[in-house]
Amino acid sequence: MKPAIAVVDVHRTYKVHTEFHANPQAQKTIILVNGSLATTASFAQTVKYLGTRFNVVLFDQPYAGQSRAHNRNDHCISKEDEAAILLDLIDHFQAQYVMSFSWGGVATMLALTKRPPTLEKAIFASFSPILNEPMLDYLGRALVCLNQEDGDKVGHLVNDTIGKHLPSLFKRYNHKHISRLSNHEYRQMNAHVQQVLRMEAHCQLDCLSDIDIPLLFINGEHDEYTSAADARLMAQHIDDCHFATVSNAGHFIDMEHKGAWLQTQNALLGFLQHSTTNKRFTVHPGLHAMAV
Repeated sequence: MKPAIAVVDVHRTYKVHTEFHANPQAQKTIILVNGSLATTASFAQTVKYLGTRFNVVLFDQPYAGQSRAHNRNDHCISKEDEAAILLDLIDHFQAQYVMSFSWGGVATMLALTKRPPTLEKAIFASFSPILNEPMLDYLGRALVCLNQEDGDKVGHLVNDTIGKHLPSLFKRYNHKHISRLSNHEYRQMNAHVQQVLRMEAHCQLDCLSDIDIPLLFINGEHDEYTSAADARLMAQHIDDCHFATVSNAGHFIDMEHKGAWLQTQNALLGFLQHSTTNKRFTVHPGLHAMAV
């Protein structure tokens, strides 16, 4: 079934392209939040299993993908702006769940501190509360390429670092997509990198105690950029945290091979469909999970 396409007017400021993948039997709706340089297409593998149980909402940021043509894109938006957009979409679709990937987790975390009333659970894939040495090195190199607005270099950098565990077909798609972005998108990513670096320097974690719903952090075993060990630091700031590590996977977890796809599917559905009051949920035998 094809998704229902709509352009949502957010605060009379941004127009956001959305895709609503309806499941007639579903009683819950989940919104997926892209990582940097990504569009709705990046969740193609994820929709396949989430769509069997839930209504799934995908969207493009105002400067990206199919939203770009509907906006003036005459200035860069902040992660706080993205959080406000997400809050509006959660309300618009009356979503119970949200799942973010990588840097999409920054805006999602900011949105959760506002306690959207319909939201029951949230998932953070390939997310870490700190910028470790590999990530800082990656971001420093990315800033050089972004300042040059050199899409070819950005594409190769992504594939050689956070995307190094992807299959060759996905690497080719990645490079083709990234190398053809608009100059505004490179400037937008440049601004985001610099904002996240400033946020890290000022350790803006004090508001996380406002989050009052269960969270699942899922990371790849071989992802040194947003590592499973670093993700577990979230337990110092948020009470109801659950953690899962996908074996033999890097940063792009469910896109890297079938085994990782199955493990990710099992972890996500287990967390969303089972009570987390006892801090336990069912996982695939190849998946390492824990709760705090």
